[in-house]
Amino acid sequence: MQAHQTTVDASEIAKFEAMAAEWWDPKGKFKPLHMLNPCRLDYITSQIAAEFDRDLTAPKPFERLRLLDIGCGGGLLAEPMARLGADVVGADAAERNIPVAQIHAEQSGLTIDYRHTTAEDMAAAGEQFDVVLNMEVVEHVADPLAYLTACQQLLKPGGLHICSTINRNPKSYVMAIFGAEVVMRWLPKGTHEWSKFITPDELFDLMSQAGLNPVDRKGFVFNPVTWSWSLSDRDLSVNYVTTSLKPA
Repeated sequence: MQAHQTTVDASEIAKFEAMAAEWWDPKGKFKPLHMLNPCRLDYITSQIAAEFDRDLTAPKPFERLRLLDIGCGGGLLAEPMARLGADVVGADAAERNIPVAQIHAEQSGLTIDYRHTTAEDMAAAGEQFDVVLNMEVVEHVADPLAYLTACQQLLKPGGLHICSTINRNPKSYVMAIFGAEVVMRWLPKGTHEWSKFITPDELFDLMSQAGLNPVDRKGFVFNPVTWSWSLSDRDLSVNYVTTSLKPA
């Protein structure tokens, strides 16, 4: 049986395999994601609530929504989505991430369908979701357009795609690579490749080519004084997030 074409970059997967056990250590190698997570969640939950007319003050506002967290890692986003009532599938091409995520979900009393698989294989199997979360993954794949096309295929008509990544410019090199990997040592050296970063205009163009309709983009901005992240309408110079829709 012939395997489906994949955009997985084996060298990128190896990096995250090596860090798998540290996903839930807020002071470990994934410290930047733990710090960013509240800001990411604010954006994600507000976009889902607006698109599907959900009340975030309700006990389970995302009930009856099927959600895919592609590149789920240890489950930092999948778990809060499950707590909000979504039917969550977490998928990752790095096999060692899956048992880490499964054990933590079980310890947290959450039911999440974690799978060692790729977007392409899930799309080929005919999987469909109301929401696809695609956070900090597209800069690690071998073919961004093919990968985004698979994400589009995974959405139901009218479905919501939220994708974050890192801009490509001198500032992002200083902040995301030199600053995070060399100065702060938040991440192991070589975690990111600056040449694979994608500008917001490039990402909007790729999503349009993939059959998605881009509707929003915001910056994630780190404040070194307050040591916190916030959303920005204007500053997309380093980390940023986008929302797009699959035509109904």
